[in-house]
Amino acid sequence: MAQMTCYERVMTALRNEQPDRVPHFEWILDRNVREAILPDCTMEEFTLRMGLDAILTQPDFRRESISETRFRSEYGIVYEKTEEEHVIAVQGPIQTLGDLRRYEPPDPRAPHRFESLKRLVDRYKGKLAIGVHLNDVFSIPRNLMGFQEILLALAAEPDLIRGLVQMSVDLNIEYAKECARLGADFVFTGDDYASTDGPLMSPKTFRELLYPGLKRVFAGFKEQGLLTVKHSDGNILPLLDMILDASPDCLDPIDPNGGLDIGKMKREYGNRFAMKGNVDCAHLLTFGTMEEVVRQTKEILRVAAPGGGFILSSSNSVHSKVKPENYLAMWNTVRTYGAYPLRLEPMETRRLTT
Repeated sequence: MAQMTCYERVMTALRNEQPDRVPHFEWILDRNVREAILPDCTMEEFTLRMGLDAILTQPDFRRESISETRFRSEYGIVYEKTEEEHVIAVQGPIQTLGDLRRYEPPDPRAPHRFESLKRLVDRYKGKLAIGVHLNDVFSIPRNLMGFQEILLALAAEPDLIRGLVQMSVDLNIEYAKECARLGADFVFTGDDYASTDGPLMSPKTFRELLYPGLKRVFAGFKEQGLLTVKHSDGNILPLLDMILDASPDCLDPIDPNGGLDIGKMKREYGNRFAMKGNVDCAHLLTFGTMEEVVRQTKEILRVAAPGGGFILSSSNSVHSKVKPENYLAMWNTVRTYGAYPLRLEPMETRRLTT
């Protein structure tokens, strides 16, 4: 097979087809890990120099500084900075239906909203796959209310939840229209529904309050011609049929710490959607040896890559505690063994480290 561009490789995999080799990229690749590998390197430079197959962005939201460690977003949500690349919502502006009725969300078409996307499209369109982080039905409502508050409201205030979900869906469809118009290739939604033990809400509650919006938002993305990746950590198996009924093109990260087996998922669902994942970042990439990382990465390639429709990555993100040498071991393994047709030795008898 002729060598593909990074753009062609990712888009082929997201269409559940076989590219020239297994693509690789991460949602988050922490600055500490990047700095240890390529000092003084931005994420954009790291993407280019390491040959990652996609470059990622999100809508641009202005920040109002509150303190050295906190800021307020255009959503009116107060965030706390952490040691990681991501931040944590600590205070939201909506607690009641009255708050929701008075609330004015950010303007999806504000002039500054997609400057970052425009710059990436100008530089990399057709070369790298360009992905935009949007949301679906849970993260925005959760951050607007607060984590504990929304879990209580799921049981006690269904009308408030429905209103928040509708607003989130409407906003993200409008964001997607602009992303498609400006030249994005795919969207990924990072709304987590589960812990390692199981979903954060019952399947009945999910079906009644979140599932209709999930179907609508993914239909809206697809109407714009955007390929879609649905992310959720944890044990999503009790919700899986509803998630798949929304028809994402790709599911991520097939969380091994949530009990999901990527080989089984490939066998049972590989004709329905592509998959991204799932080298264990909670334990293996953090505490394991390079040899163990190589062994698990090769085994994941063996069970998930045949036939295509697969993107190799960590099981969530390359966070600050990941050993840089272990990330490099994963990166080197997919580059060495990920070309099609796959040439991997038979499964090793020694049990994989998980």
